[in-house]
Amino acid sequence: MFRRLLLGIDDSPSGEIAVDFTTALAQRCSASVHVLFVNEYLVGGRAISLLTKDEATELLTSAVVQLHEAGIHATGSSVVDSYRRVAVRLAEVAREQDADAIVLGSYRRRRFGRLFSTQVREQTTRLTELPVLTAPSPLEVMTRGSAEITDLGVRPQDFTKSSS
Repeated sequence: MFRRLLLGIDDSPSGEIAVDFTTALAQRCSASVHVLFVNEYLVGGRAISLLTKDEATELLTSAVVQLHEAGIHATGSSVVDSYRRVAVRLAEVAREQDADAIVLGSYRRRRFGRLFSTQVREQTTRLTELPVLTAPSPLEVMTRGSAEITDLGVRPQDFTKSSS
């Protein structure tokens, strides 16, 4: 099905899940993977990027090593560009690498997050004729409070043996 995949990663939990998703997909299809990290310039940062060169290299190396450990032929590259050009870079590198599909992570943006997102997935889909696969978004775990057995309508004595 797919022989060559382009995996676009970032330094978020969705990037980690995208690596796991791509690992499983590449194993199933016997595909090679090229990992791309676009290190975005900070807005108003005067050519300062989100990650240092060492941090970007570490992130990229980690993804490539994970793929290699799974028996997948993988390469990687990192570029620095504006947040507005991430989708353009993904499409360009996909063409250069002769990729059959592009894999990206996913966020579940809510409310204002949707208004201010760069919508990389949608832009990439418009800029390329390749399939753009979206890895599942990370699960959000409840952080305020924790569920108790009594909250579920179960009493602790329901779990003890009766002495009859």
